[in-house]
Amino acid sequence: MLDEGECKHPKVAAIMNDSNRLKDRRVLVVEDEAMIALMMEDMLADLGCTVVGPAEGVPQALELVAGSGLIDVAVLDVNVGGRPVFEVADLLRAKGVPMVFSTGYGDGGLRDLDRGAPVLRKPFRSGELAMALQQALGIEV
Repeated sequence: MLDEGECKHPKVAAIMNDSNRLKDRRVLVVEDEAMIALMMEDMLADLGCTVVGPAEGVPQALELVAGSGLIDVAVLDVNVGGRPVFEVADLLRAKGVPMVFSTGYGDGGLRDLDRGAPVLRKPFRSGELAMALQQALGIEV
């Protein structure tokens, strides 16, 4: 899913060419917009990741976090069905799971506690997703 625009940024190109760093990572996706969730599933599959979910709402996400075995990293839409996703973020943080926030508003909608986590501004490309995941996981490019 790498497109011409992504190749222009050297870090993104390097990440996409070495996507093995994300291979077999279990990624929780919390996203209420079906088209975006499907797009992320495709992007993550291309990166060799296994998708947990996607969860369409906070209650479903909380169930997945509590009931799933291993989650390596999560991508959380900041506003899911009109409800902030911060309860999910708190549970993930308590379990030591890093996260990426996805939003159309930048990091302005995050709590102070969540600032510093990678933020994907919608719409985003697969290279940006890969870079944010690696950043959250502490993987250097």
